Amino acid sequence: MATERMSLSERARVHAALGDPARLAIVDALILGDASPGEIAHDLALPTNLVAHHVKVLAEAGLLERTRSEADRRRTYLRLRPETLALLTPPRLPDPARVVFVCTHNSARSQLAAALWADRTHRPAASAGTHPADRVHPRAVRVARRHGLRLQPAGTAHVDDVVTGDDLIIAVCDNAHEDLTATARPRLHWSVPDPVRADTDAAFEAAYTELAGRIDRLAPAHHLEKPHS
Repeated sequence: MATERMSLSERARVHAALGDPARLAIVDALILGDASPGEIAHDLALPTNLVAHHVKVLAEAGLLERTRSEADRRRTYLRLRPETLALLTPPRLPDPARVVFVCTHNSARSQLAAALWADRTHRPAASAGTHPADRVHPRAVRVARRHGLRLQPAGTAHVDDVVTGDDLIIAVCDNAHEDLTATARPRLHWSVPDPVRADTDAAFEAAYTELAGRIDRLAPAHHLEKPHS
């Protein structure tokens, strides 16, 4: 759906879908993170039936897709399609002192995300788990090494021992997003499939690629630049 490949009718459908203020607000809410329809309704103070209507229009225009939560299979998350994201400008977020990425076991996704954030932005980052494993998954260590990043195999931690009030918390899995309480509530949610379930190099590579893409979109929202050497 890149602009040069879109037909006039496809472009008209996209522009029509974004022409409604409520639908544009939904898209803005999804640029940097995923959300359930109920979360969208709450955050935007919209009736759930109106959100359902707008989501249907956006989906039919090819702007977003639905995924099932890996934690609560009854819950659906909305996410913008990668092709859509290339056409949109992310909203600016407050520049945090530190970004903390959280998943369940702190053994793969959150570790990769923190390493990527530090590498891309040269800003402080940390990772944690709601039920941390004893060690980082070996495949996560290997995929990080392939991309020039370093993970400490024994460097897992519990969210309560890591998060402070000044952190921007990003849940990179559905379980963590749904488990975390108001005292450590994520500001953003990225519904990244758990590579440990498949336990293949391809699954870990896919998780790395998705996290890298999301971090590359998030960093400009903070107007972050790598320092000059």
